[in-house]
Amino acid sequence: MTPRDPHDAADVPLGTDADETVDDGAVLTEAADDSTGDQALADAGLPAEGGSAATSGRRAPARSSLAHRLYNGEAGLDVVNRRRTWFRVTAVVVLLCALLMVFRGFNFGIEFAGGNSLRVPASSEQLADIRQAAEDAGAEVSSAQVVGGNSVLLRTEALDNATEDTVVAAVAQAAGVSAEEVSPQSVSADWGGDVTNKALLALAVFLVAVVAFLAVRFQPKMAVAAIVALLHDIIVTAGVYALIGFEVTPSTVIGLLTILGFSLYDTVVVFDKVDENTKDLAKSARSTYGEAANLAVNQTLMRSINTSVIALLPVAGLLFVGAGLLGAGTLKDLALVLFVGLAVGTYSSIFLATPVLAELKEREPEQQQLRKRVLARRAAEARAAATGAALGPVASARRSRGATSTARGSSVAVAERPQALPDRPDADVPVESPASVQPTSTGATAAPRPGQRPQRPGARPGQRPAGKKRR
Repeated sequence: MTPRDPHDAADVPLGTDADETVDDGAVLTEAADDSTGDQALADAGLPAEGGSAATSGRRAPARSSLAHRLYNGEAGLDVVNRRRTWFRVTAVVVLLCALLMVFRGFNFGIEFAGGNSLRVPASSEQLADIRQAAEDAGAEVSSAQVVGGNSVLLRTEALDNATEDTVVAAVAQAAGVSAEEVSPQSVSADWGGDVTNKALLALAVFLVAVVAFLAVRFQPKMAVAAIVALLHDIIVTAGVYALIGFEVTPSTVIGLLTILGFSLYDTVVVFDKVDENTKDLAKSARSTYGEAANLAVNQTLMRSINTSVIALLPVAGLLFVGAGLLGAGTLKDLALVLFVGLAVGTYSSIFLATPVLAELKEREPEQQQLRKRVLARRAAEARAAATGAALGPVASARRSRGATSTARGSSVAVAERPQALPDRPDADVPVESPASVQPTSTGATAAPRPGQRPQRPGARPGQRPAGKKRR
């Protein structure tokens, strides 16, 4: 220990002055600089006590973003409570796509319908002439496109040997090459049927695996909701394909299975958050199942949008730039099914899967009882707020800006501080010295009877005074 300076000891108040002296500036500085004060609450995005979020604190820029407000339920879409609207919109879109598939049909490629294909060396400028020459020779051309940048691929209906030779000769003449340079190929319709059957089998196995996984990992009602979303994705994608009229090729089937996997992935992420928010929900009775599910949708909304945008950008380049501008016709069937499927899968995971799950769950008796308890609690809170009655003491660690306290040098944060420091007492309190305080009698005292002899303090009743003898 180092000896203290005698000048410092002279400045320290002693006795009563030390008890009654309070440094107002030090207390205000302590209250303003404390990490548990208003600045810490503002950094956490919470309003100061007695104020509102708009007037009593600054929000940290990183935490006031849209994603943060969506996660905390401060902003977002009311998806689950408006599920009837989304169900109507989805039903109309699905009905239109079903009608397109029935009345317009699909443009099956040569792999599924069977037929002939001819590949001839030529440039894109010769594409129209080569197609016209094939049709003049008696072939019904279903598609004509440039592949590899230096070849033209024609796909026609099934041709007999004589007609095929005639078409090959006409195409070679239009392209300015010999007939030996033309590569004809015949595809049987049985091969296309086999591909179709295997594709349907793969789809059935995929759906069964999805149902089993979701039923074990989460619950059966989540599996039902996921299957409804997947069927929606299949029908809408197929309807758009029938509307545009692109050829249905094996690449189309591959793309369809790909977008089903993406849609399922997005749905499982949302369901995982729903399962987290609804765990032990009946114990707290703070929100209904639909409200907790809606919060989960908004908490994962930005993630779903960002993932979909990142996935759609390269697919859009493949569709609009590769197939549209550069003329890579072999890519357009795969690019279209991926583009439509990714967009539809994002819609179904947000606006269809979770609302269907909430509709199924809120029909359960347990969830209906929970809803009644939540509404009853909110009604009680509303009545208490209307009458001004407090629901109970609420502990608070917040401080007001100008609050002061008589405590000095304390490292423990106080719960609340009074609005002003207490003034000094108006009058002095008299304090008796120890010498002036007389011991009190241990026994009870009573007024003496008339004629009774006075008793000494501490003497027992009937005892004679000491030093005197009775004669």
